[in-house]
Amino acid sequence: MTIDGTPKDPETPLLDDTVVGSADHKGRPARRSTTGRWRSSYFIISVEVAERFAYYGIQANLINYLTGRLGMSTVGAAENVNTWSGVGALLPLVGAFVADSYLGRYLTIVFASLLYILGLGLLTLSAVLPSDCQNSNQITSCSPPQFQIVLFFFSLYLVAVGQGGHKPCTQAFGADQFDGRNSEELKAKSSFFNWWYFGMNFGIVITYTVLSYIQENLSWGLGFGIPCIVMTAALLIFLLGTRTYRYSVKNDERKSPFVRIGKVFIAAAKNWRTMPSSVDEGTPHHQVSQQFECLNKALLTQDGFSQENGGRCTTDDVEEAKAVLRLFPIWATCLGYAIVFAQSSTFFTKQGVTMDRSIGWGIDIPAASLQAFIALSIILIVPIYDRILVPTAIALTGKPSGITMLQRIGTGMFISAISMVVAALVEAKRLKTAQEYGLVDVPDAILPMSVWWLLPQYILFGVSDVFTMIGLQEFFYDQVPTELRSLGLALYLCIFGVGSFLSSLLISAIEKATDGDGHSWFSDNLNQAHLDYFYWVLAGVSAVGLSLYLYFAKSYIYNKGSTL
Repeated sequence: MTIDGTPKDPETPLLDDTVVGSADHKGRPARRSTTGRWRSSYFIISVEVAERFAYYGIQANLINYLTGRLGMSTVGAAENVNTWSGVGALLPLVGAFVADSYLGRYLTIVFASLLYILGLGLLTLSAVLPSDCQNSNQITSCSPPQFQIVLFFFSLYLVAVGQGGHKPCTQAFGADQFDGRNSEELKAKSSFFNWWYFGMNFGIVITYTVLSYIQENLSWGLGFGIPCIVMTAALLIFLLGTRTYRYSVKNDERKSPFVRIGKVFIAAAKNWRTMPSSVDEGTPHHQVSQQFECLNKALLTQDGFSQENGGRCTTDDVEEAKAVLRLFPIWATCLGYAIVFAQSSTFFTKQGVTMDRSIGWGIDIPAASLQAFIALSIILIVPIYDRILVPTAIALTGKPSGITMLQRIGTGMFISAISMVVAALVEAKRLKTAQEYGLVDVPDAILPMSVWWLLPQYILFGVSDVFTMIGLQEFFYDQVPTELRSLGLALYLCIFGVGSFLSSLLISAIEKATDGDGHSWFSDNLNQAHLDYFYWVLAGVSAVGLSLYLYFAKSYIYNKGSTL
């Protein structure tokens, strides 16, 4: 197999036209003039647009489907949405392992897409089955057939498995189309992450504006079936670009990067009592970084390690392990941001259901469609950031990307905390309106308060995403060893997986603490709930997370050769 990046005996092209470490679809050294760059990235970005269209075609309105067609409570539906989102964001760790160690990114994307399409097909089938719970906006007690529930959740998690292989590999594969050793392509790679996110949100906007309306007003089966068709077309588009792609070449002489890094931790643990004087004298001291010095003990020659038996860790192995370990303080301190991120598809949507959504001519916009303003904000801000803010920052700071990746991430986290403050104030206004008009005990009532009051918090979400989300993508791609870049992006994704689980746990804990006196913060009747208190808690969580992030980011040491 050649498209997995394993080289064959090549006919060597002109040296200055060869991309080091990359092969074409026939296993020959990739030529700069005929492979990669934007010509290939357009195929891959198109696939990501379709994949995000399909994913958010499920996620955007999932809470309304669960509370309507499947008859769940609001808190139960929110927990299920968070759990599914969490699992979907953690599974990329498995997909990245498979891609980096066995199949390669190209084949992993193909197989994951097939699973994705199968899951969407079964999800469509579950939605067209008859159900006693038809109205998604009424609080009713109903019980759909057990088979329908089982089929729905099986399909839902099959989609999550497909996304687990698709998500970490497509972006890494797209960035692989640019050679970091070439100054022109290096600049294009930094821009790639911005336009990748731009294209992705273009697909999301279509989902929120079109699919949400179809699902709520026409048919859930059609609303789930369209993403299935789109994903099938996306796979065909991806295959059309096969001849243009650059494939990373595997180094068969070195063991799997997972094995190498794991061996470092095991060797360091075995030698933890060994004195540093036992380090092999052939290892230059200046080549070993002094951060995480405990891992330097993996270089010690005690306990049978020797070059002859191939079991000894090298300096490069130790530095790879340190590069991965160095990411975890940043990873952990971004979890507060991820908890906030989970709210836009759950409680924000349920708030919108209770508000005046009329836009004239007898048309009510779906509450879930307001999430389109997150993506619209991103589509508007990305070109401004890439074409105006970055060149200005470069002129002022002299850095290749204007500001460092960590500065970009921190800026978005601050804006995210502000969005929670705004959300809390708007929700307090909504509750006050319900009291003033005597609608507190009328759960199905539409309040005389425009849904556009929610717009500022959605826009702030979008602006924070431009900084933090894109910054995290570039950071976790850039700061891991080359062979582990799928894993790096999987680590970025699982921030939001763990964040979704933490959001679910936080909701459960608050529900237990407040439900006893009959004044739950998450009552099915939102006019009796206190989401404003919950948003203030999230604002506090964000502030603590940002403070810890700034502490660790200040002392972070970038990898050598980083583009910052």
